[in-house]
Amino acid sequence: MSSGVVEPLSATAPHPSLSREQQHELYYYLKLTRLLEERLVNLYRQTKVIGGLYRSLGQEATAVGSAYALDKSHNDMIAPLIRDLGAMLVMGATPRELFLQYMAKRDSPSRGRDLQIHFADLRRGFIGPISHLGDMLPVMCGVALGSRLRRESRVCLVYMGDGASSTGAFAEGMNFAAVLRLPVVVIVENNGYAYSTPTSRQMAVERIVDKAVGFGVRGERVDGNDVLAVYDVTRRAVEHARAGGGVTLIEAVTFRMKGHAEHDDQRYVPKELLEMWAARDPLQRYERYLLETGLATPDELEAITARISRQLDEDVAFAEANPMPDPASALLDVYAS
Repeated sequence: MSSGVVEPLSATAPHPSLSREQQHELYYYLKLTRLLEERLVNLYRQTKVIGGLYRSLGQEATAVGSAYALDKSHNDMIAPLIRDLGAMLVMGATPRELFLQYMAKRDSPSRGRDLQIHFADLRRGFIGPISHLGDMLPVMCGVALGSRLRRESRVCLVYMGDGASSTGAFAEGMNFAAVLRLPVVVIVENNGYAYSTPTSRQMAVERIVDKAVGFGVRGERVDGNDVLAVYDVTRRAVEHARAGGGVTLIEAVTFRMKGHAEHDDQRYVPKELLEMWAARDPLQRYERYLLETGLATPDELEAITARISRQLDEDVAFAEANPMPDPASALLDVYAS
């Protein structure tokens, strides 16, 4: 079970460093993530999605808030996991290519060779995740080290779940990054369960952030359902890394409101726990914050939602009309020409 007190977003004052337009943009990415995944669920139930579907319902604020804290002018990069679709959208991934990718269509980023968010675009600042959880940390340590050797100011952000923080790859990556003081930020999305195993049964520490002490790095714990809090804690970590201070381990306390994937009915989660976290929905909390601070009106939020819906309608139609790959295309790009 996830631990920690989750306080509500302050409704007394606007964020001190984000403009009104930027806070509307945060809402756009939160809402886009939620609605895009709802469309994917509909496609999945129509058997139009190839392979599995892994939702981020309840965790959108962690992905969006953290990626929004990066600086594209420095070519910052992320290594997302399957529930970090919101972070990829912030970095520039489009709903159209995500629909194409999930449906394994001809014009998908991987041309139907891989699925979900398993694709990369170095120009936009994201590399494709792999299923060996925790292994992206050593990979991003290499990216960060290479950037330093080229005298670049890039910061690398790595996402992983609570279960991945118990792997050898996590320990090796953290130690390597800590010793070399690499410009890396590690976000552990603590949603209380590694698939169906409660956190208390797969690690002895109560707070994942305490693992930072063993590696000699900074550690911060944040309400992962508060998009502004996530932005703030990540911004501090990014600035610390860019200034040469090294690694920060961030524990984002959150909760996935769906099973591990659409085929998982989540029967192992107590009903009262789901009810508790439903009341802390990150999108609803941020909507209340915007309205109560006067940063947005109901009409403005409805206009953003309508714009997203129109965009998704067009992109779903395009993806459905796109053909499946020509089997012969599987032979392309296998070897260097």
